[in-house]
Amino acid sequence: QVHVVESGGGLVQAGGSLRLSCAASGSIRSINAMGWYRQAPGKQRELVAVITSGGRTNTADSVKDRFTISRDNAKNTVYLQMNSLKPEDTAVYYCNAIVSTAWGTRNNYWGQGTQVTVSS
Repeated sequence: QVHVVESGGGLVQAGGSLRLSCAASGSIRSINAMGWYRQAPGKQRELVAVITSGGRTNTADSVKDRFTISRDNAKNTVYLQMNSLKPEDTAVYYCNAIVSTAWGTRNNYWGQGTQVTVSS
């Protein structure tokens, strides 16, 4: 069993900052990539940023100058530093982990989501 748990969401004024954290735990042999997605009301889930075990990143153009993804491989944890937040960043943010498990499978795991609300 593998668990993915996010933390750090909340309410912030436009221009403010938040830092999201996501930790994966359980029967993990290795984690290939971890990332953040978001889903606003009435919209499809979209990629925010992803980082590989080797540190390669891919960040959405809409947030590239404001958000930074980082990772602590030893802790199986990924972070999303969000600066200069805008009301359009309001969404539920989901963590994703592509995990090679201890029993030899490679699976995609999602967290339960954390709400980020940016007021104008």
